[in-house]
Amino acid sequence: MTLEYDSCLKRGKIKLFSRGKALASKELKTAKADLERARKTYKEGDYKWATIQVYYSMFHSARALLYKQNLREHSHYCLLQAMRSLYVDTKKLPGRHIEMFQKAKDLREDADYYNRWSEKGCEKLLEAAEEFLEKAISIV
Repeated sequence: MTLEYDSCLKRGKIKLFSRGKALASKELKTAKADLERARKTYKEGDYKWATIQVYYSMFHSARALLYKQNLREHSHYCLLQAMRSLYVDTKKLPGRHIEMFQKAKDLREDADYYNRWSEKGCEKLLEAAEEFLEKAISIV
């Protein structure tokens, strides 16, 4: 367990969630819907909004993985820490997925808060989100 993840647990940003396993598949459906919408938005040339949508696809994929552990997040940062500790450190998930999830979070914040985005960045995220979703489906 990483120090960051332990801190998230102690601060209550990651909590037990008894209904988690029952809701994991619903989160995957949301991740898939967000990804499909992001693809459509990308094709329409709205890279800012597509970047935001693709981040949320990855967020819901990660949340499904957390729900599988009967846990729930109360922080996007702590969700990332939980993914590293529960899935990457235990070799259940390649680290590149979490690195791209972090990148998606950063790019979403740039698009949302600073009005900065790019077609190329969005394109890379779309590919990463699809891989992450496929991996999450195979685990859940």
